[in-house]
Amino acid sequence: MVSNQQPIASSNPTPKLAVWKFTSCDGCQLSLLDCEDELLSLAAQVDIAYFLEASSEVKEGPFDISLVEGSITTPADEERILEVRRQSRFLISIGACATAGGIQALRNFADVQEFTDVVYAHPEYIATLKESTPISGRVAVDFELQGCPINKHQLLEVISAFLHRRAPQVANHSVCIDCKLRGNVCIWVAHGTPCMGPVTHAGCGAICPSYNRGCYACYGPKENPNTESLCHWWDEKLNVENTLIVENLRNFNPLASSFKVQSEDRQEDGSVNPPKHW
Repeated sequence: MVSNQQPIASSNPTPKLAVWKFTSCDGCQLSLLDCEDELLSLAAQVDIAYFLEASSEVKEGPFDISLVEGSITTPADEERILEVRRQSRFLISIGACATAGGIQALRNFADVQEFTDVVYAHPEYIATLKESTPISGRVAVDFELQGCPINKHQLLEVISAFLHRRAPQVANHSVCIDCKLRGNVCIWVAHGTPCMGPVTHAGCGAICPSYNRGCYACYGPKENPNTESLCHWWDEKLNVENTLIVENLRNFNPLASSFKVQSEDRQEDGSVNPPKHW
C-alpha cells in the first residue's frame, strides 16, 4: 500500500495537501479542524492547497495527498472524483461515507425514484444516481480511514505515514478491546444488550458501551469480522428481531462488504438464508 521510497518531503519541500468534500455531512473535515494545535504543526509541514471548510484560498494541483470525504451520489460527484484522482499522488478516503457509502447508501436497497417523488415537489430537476458508492467504487484509493466521524489522532497518523512513505499504524482490533482497556463490564454478557462491538473497528474509545448502550458500528467492520456469527447470536441467544439486526448492519456502513453480505442474507420477510459456516 505504501512504498519504501524516500519521503515526499525529500523531493518537494512543501508537499501539497487537498481536502475534498463529496456527498456527506462535513463531520470528517471538522475532525481535521478539531486537531487544533496538531493542525498548526501539520500546516508547518505541508501546503494546505485546497480545503474549503477552512479557507477560501484555492491553489492549483497536482496534489501530493488528497483526503476525500463523502460518497459518490450524483453525476457531478462521478465526474469530479475522476479529476481528483488524476491530480492526486495519494488519495485517502476518510469516514463512513467515503469508505462504505454512509447512510445515503441506504438508497441502494430501495427505489430511489420513489424517494425522489415523495420528497421533492419537482423531482424532474433532481440529478442523482440510482446507487451511492464509496470512493473506492469509482477510483483507486491508497488508504481508507473508517469512522463516523473519523478519529482525529488516527487521521494525523495516516497523514504522517504518507508524508514519510511508511505504513499507517492504525489499530485494527475491535471495540471490545477498547472496552477492556477502559475497564468496562461487557454489556452483552452482563445485561444481554445487543452490541456490534465484537465486529466493529476501534477508534471511538468505546463511547456507547461505556454508557451502557450497544455499539452502533460507527467505525465499520474490524479486520476479519465474524459478522455471521454475531448475527446468529443476536438472533438465537438474544432474541433480537431480524429487522433490528438488518438496521444495525446498514446503519453507517451499509456497503462494507461483511455488513452488506449479512444484511442481504436476511430477507425482508424475516427469513434468513442458510448460513455458509458457523
